[in-house]
Amino acid sequence: MKWTKPKGHGKSKVDWAGDILISETSLGKEIDDALDVLDNWRAIHKYPLHIFKKRLKSVSEKIDNESLAVQRLKRLPSIIKKLQRRYYGNEPTMKLPQMQDIAGCRAVMPNVELAKKLYKEGYIHGDLKHKKVNEKDYITNPKEDGYRSIHLIYRYKSDKEGKKDYNGLLVEVQIRSKLQHLWATAIETVDFFTRQAIKSNEGRKEWVDFFKLVSSAFALVENTPLVPNTPTNALELYSQIKKREEELQVIKVMSGWTQAIRVFSETSREKPNLKFFLLELDILREKLNITGYSRGQEDKAISDYAQAEKRNQGKKEYDVVLVGVDAANDLEKAYPNYFADTKEFLDNLKRILSKA
Repeated sequence: MKWTKPKGHGKSKVDWAGDILISETSLGKEIDDALDVLDNWRAIHKYPLHIFKKRLKSVSEKIDNESLAVQRLKRLPSIIKKLQRRYYGNEPTMKLPQMQDIAGCRAVMPNVELAKKLYKEGYIHGDLKHKKVNEKDYITNPKEDGYRSIHLIYRYKSDKEGKKDYNGLLVEVQIRSKLQHLWATAIETVDFFTRQAIKSNEGRKEWVDFFKLVSSAFALVENTPLVPNTPTNALELYSQIKKREEELQVIKVMSGWTQAIRVFSETSREKPNLKFFLLELDILREKLNITGYSRGQEDKAISDYAQAEKRNQGKKEYDVVLVGVDAANDLEKAYPNYFADTKEFLDNLKRILSKA
């Protein structure tokens, strides 16, 4: 494979590109130039990412052949959103050259014991020549929002000719259990369909609280530390999860979304001219109505969406959303095991509810 080479942009130029792309005063030519810099900056991470993912796959499969190793380059909208955080005070020093997760690979292990084994024995120890520059164990110390995983940041280093061009680039390695992965995938699903950003700590309180509680329940299963500020008594924890599930109708709503994504995929293959889908989910009767629109019908799609929202305003038993096919495809690409993951999350949630 032919790997992208750096175009010679220094870190100050990369920094400039990030500033241009989040500035409200940037003009067309500036934006085009900045995108060219960003595209190259992201693309040159492909080779180091390939090396790290290859090693991660090898060592994780030696520990357990049911492990899953995947990789991804951060999408442009996600990069822009992360850069914008410094304006909101969330990450005031965030700059494009310092962003640690432009390139990331992840190992999903069957259980938390194997995830810890990979972390302690398989990946960070041994003959790895790349420098580890950061390490966060969010399993031992879960985030306030319930996120649990292990993050390792490495700075790529090679003495080989042709590969020295990539020296200094950062790659993020994540290690998590299957249960932790199901939780994270469920959040991606909710964010996608409700246009929230729970993953970025910008979600609605009722959903944020629900996922924090579920994360603690999963931690009990794995015999790992609970999420801060959640009940330590198991019965109280399960009771609160049940209460919030009933308020949000999580099982019925997420089941409907899963069905919708399947319809998107099948319809897109059969009718590639359809570009938008209007979803109307009747939660009580568990009925899902999907209307497709071609590219030229965008205005009608938006109008029908507004009417559906108005028609169902204040009705908690209805869920209405307009989805673009490209966005749905992005979700599938990012989570190829989407259907299985969502079903498994709901199966685990039902087991928790049965204890309440």
